[in-house]
Amino acid sequence: MMESLMPELIRMVVAAVLVVAFVFLNAMIMGYLERKLSAHIQRRPGLMEVGPHGILQLLIDGLKLIGKQLVIPEKSDHFLFRLAPVLSFAPVVLPFIVIPFSRKLVIRDLDVGLIFILAISSLNVLTILVAGWSSNNKYSLFGAVRSVAQNISYEIPMLLSLLAVVLMTGTFSLQGIVAAQGKIWFFLIQPIAFITYIIAGVAETNRAPFDLPEAESELTAGYHTEYSGMGFSLFMLAEYANMFIVCSIATTLFLGGWRGIPLPFGDYSGIIWFFLKVYGLMVFLVWIRWTYPRTRFDQLMNFCWKYLIPFALVNVLVTAVLVKVL
Repeated sequence: MMESLMPELIRMVVAAVLVVAFVFLNAMIMGYLERKLSAHIQRRPGLMEVGPHGILQLLIDGLKLIGKQLVIPEKSDHFLFRLAPVLSFAPVVLPFIVIPFSRKLVIRDLDVGLIFILAISSLNVLTILVAGWSSNNKYSLFGAVRSVAQNISYEIPMLLSLLAVVLMTGTFSLQGIVAAQGKIWFFLIQPIAFITYIIAGVAETNRAPFDLPEAESELTAGYHTEYSGMGFSLFMLAEYANMFIVCSIATTLFLGGWRGIPLPFGDYSGIIWFFLKVYGLMVFLVWIRWTYPRTRFDQLMNFCWKYLIPFALVNVLVTAVLVKVL
């Protein structure tokens, strides 16, 4: 029995190590890209001193944060304060289990893969609330309350936009959804669902112009105001990992996943197209952040409930009728 389980156990351990390593690598890549892109948008060189064109700056910043002490406020809930960064980082690793990077490169192709990702991603709201409440800081608590209201609201149009694709394909398997895009990518058939998902994804990841939970001008840094050292680092790692997951879902459901022009790498050539699409969307999110100003919180909520949800509902109803008729 144990001999039959050993290969699968080794495979899962190797996959877990690679996923955690990739989460750290992704944060370094996106941290560098975001700083460079924001610099060029503002017509300045950006990072230039540490390494060629500042490419080693993120490594130095990481080492600096590792060496810093995690200062715990005296009147905070010490246990929950320490636990919140770990809870924020742990769930972002699990969605990588079902994301199809290519035809054969997927850890587990679950029949309910999309539901699994959405269920795990919803835990991020709880970790932000725990971080803000346990800090015993009014700015942190305001940021946490804003984040909970924002995430719960924008999860509705996000789920409705994804439901339209599920109605068309009849499956929650991510590989099955990619297979259904053999002739045409779904963003051409479902442009409203795609745009709705991208807007909701920006709000879900607390990125500008929807970064109200950590608005520097109002709340210092929001729910992670009191965090330093590795506690702060884990929140940043989770943010970039959540960006990757949101863009991976968009790529899988709307942009054909790993499908693209055939390359001479066999079944694993799809991984190149997958990463090109995902990082193209992530660069787009960075571009949006440094182009548009932050909205007011009432504008953010009104836009969701008055416009985004009604459009998403109508799109789902039209899709359901067309699927039934056709």
